[in-house]
Parts: sequence; C-alpha cells; structure tokens
Amino acid sequence: MTTTGDTRNPDRTRRYVLAGIVVALGAITAAILLEVLGTILFALTVAYVLIPVHGWFVRRGLSEWFAAAAATLIGFAGAVAVFAPIVYTLVVRVDQVIAILESLPPEIPVTAFEYTYTIDAAEAQALAIDVLMDVTVAIATQLPVLGIKFALFAILLFGLLLKGDAAGKAAVAPVPPAYRDVVYALAGRARETLYAIYVLQLATSMATFVIGYPLFWALGYEIPFTMAVIAAILQFVPIIGPSLLIVPVAAYHVAAGELLAAALVGVFGIALVAWLPDIAVRPRLARRSAGLPGSLYFVGFTGGLFTLGPIGIVVGPLIVAVFVEAVDLLADEVNLETSFTELVEDELEAVDDETDEPAGPVEFDADSDDDGDDSESPADAATATVTTYDDSAPDSSVASDADPADAGGENDR
Repeated sequence: MTTTGDTRNPDRTRRYVLAGIVVALGAITAAILLEVLGTILFALTVAYVLIPVHGWFVRRGLSEWFAAAAATLIGFAGAVAVFAPIVYTLVVRVDQVIAILESLPPEIPVTAFEYTYTIDAAEAQALAIDVLMDVTVAIATQLPVLGIKFALFAILLFGLLLKGDAAGKAAVAPVPPAYRDVVYALAGRARETLYAIYVLQLATSMATFVIGYPLFWALGYEIPFTMAVIAAILQFVPIIGPSLLIVPVAAYHVAAGELLAAALVGVFGIALVAWLPDIAVRPRLARRSAGLPGSLYFVGFTGGLFTLGPIGIVVGPLIVAVFVEAVDLLADEVNLETSFTELVEDELEAVDDETDEPAGPVEFDADSDDDGDDSESPADAATATVTTYDDSAPDSSVASDADPADAGGENDR
C-alpha cells in the first residue's frame, strides 16, 4: 500500500493537535519534576543567553558538540562564581556574622528636635539570627542535593545548547505565519531581559565585590570578604542595591557615637560600592539590555522572589518584561502611530462638538389621530403649526390661523 500526500507538510489541524499534546505532556512533566523545576528554568534561561556564545564558537571552527561543551563550561563556571561565595559565607563564616549581630545594642537611642527616641532592636536582632541559622542549617543539610542539582543544570545546559535550534523551530512551528512576528518580538524582549539580568547584573555585582573588599578591609572591618559578598548580592536588588548594607552599618556607627566611622563608610560606601559600579560597568554593557524601567524591574524582582523563591529573581523581571512587550505590540496594532494622549484629546473634542451643537426648531404636530394616513384632513388644515423661537423675537414670529368670518366682521364694523 502506498501513502498519498506530502507527509513533510502536515496540515494545520495535525500541527495544532501535536502542539496540544506537547503542552499537555509538558504540564505533566512539570508536575512530576516540581522539585527540580527551578533548576530547569535556570538552565533554560542561561542557555538562552549562551546561544550567541555557542554560535561564536561554531563560527571559529569548533563542531556543534565542542561548541556546546565550551559554552556549558562558561555557564557552569559563572554559576559557581555566583553561588560559591554565598554558600561559603552562610556555611563557613556564619559564626562571624552571628557574632556581629549579637554585638549590636538591643536599644538604639535617636535624638531629634531635642527629643530622644529609643528604638527597640532586640526582637529584630533575634529574628535575624534565627533566620540566618535556619538558612545555614538548610544549606548544610542540602549540600548533596545541591550537588545533584548542579550536575542536572550542567547536563540540561549542554543539551539545550546542542539542540537549541531544533527546540526553537519546534516551538515556533504551531504558530500561524501571520503571528510569528509577535513570537519573535516577545523572544527578542526575553533575550534582552535575560542579558540584562545575567550579564549586566552579574558584571556589576563582580565589580561591586572587587571594589568593596579592599574598601571594607581599609576601613578596618573584621569580615571584609563577607561584607563584600553581601554587597555584591545586593547589587541584584534594583534601585536600592548595596545601600541596604551601607546605610545600616552607618546607622550602627552613629548609634555607637562613632561619627567619623559613620561618615567614612557612608560616603565611600555609597560612592564606591553602591554608585561607582553602576556608572562604570552598566553603560558599557547596556546596549543590548531590555531598557526596562527600574520601577518595573523592582516589581518583577520582589514579586518573583516572594512568590517563586530564588528563581523568581530571574523569572519575575522576565515575565514583567514580556508582558510590557505584549502591551506595546497590542497598542501598536490598535492605535498605529497615534499616542494615548492624542486619542484622549480626540475623544474629548468629539464630545465637546456634540454638546455644543445648537438645537433646531421644535415643531408640534397637532395630529393626534394616528390612522396611518399622511394626507391632510380639513381639521388638520385648520390647526395651526406653532414654531417656537427665542422670547426676544417679534410677535409676528408666532403665527395662528384666525376665523375668516371674525376678521370680516371686524372690518365691517
């Protein structure tokens, strides 16, 4: 038996059915792999950023396999560089951090306008120590699991880089050709956002660590490495960033009466640790970033972190950026080149024109007998049609039909 038809070009219904099967199986797979879903999402986003690196290696003469392996090594090394200092600080140097928290005064007096206010910091201090201990114990007990997740991350990253082109074609295939420009626009915004998160933010954080470590060491702090790591991590927090570390440290010195130390760490910390990396690194790498406003990035960062946990630091801003791109596409599709302000002004002008239009004369039809006959009856002819105008018009503007007999009688007299 021979098969008729071109099987290389399946019809649209078959394509949509296959897409539905893929989505359903993907949902089932995500439910089964829920414990490692964060690792999978992390690998997907990192692979999306490393696709240009893989292409660069291929253009330099490496095979697809070796190019994927080289790009995977770069991604794995970057992940280790980010997470290793955090694990080291929370596991190895946690005793020093707890000692610093315990040395803080339980009450902080604040004087303003000749009044002294006392801030009770004992509860916040105890809560911070408890949270830090819980995180440390959780990381220490989960180290074998973290090792397995890192291995899974490397394997997934390699597979996605090696077969990324086929996966991209399969994702775009069910979309009708007329709507593929929307998919490409959303994919471009996602790529720019991930570049801004991984490359731009990571480079800024590394610069923060490089600047912060010698600064904290020169200012005489006992744990300059830990403070530099914390400042580098806080660089991922939009808008405020390392100020979350510098301001409390300066406030502690003020409460302890060490005004010179507070001034030094406040001025040099804000200028060199919180501000300098942004102006030195970010402009050089921002050409390919998404250009997402800081307020929206902050919303995505905090919402993703509180909802999804650590992976939400990446997924939150990504979803917000894609949503903003979709809104822009819809606005361009509906309004073309007209801005929102112009649309509002046009609507208001149309409403004003309707309200300012003068009303015409009002005619009263005395024919109350609706018999369907449009012909004029003798009674209708004798009935006056009254047209109303302004009160200032002459009396002759109001016309009425008088009885001819009465008029003739007056003339006779």
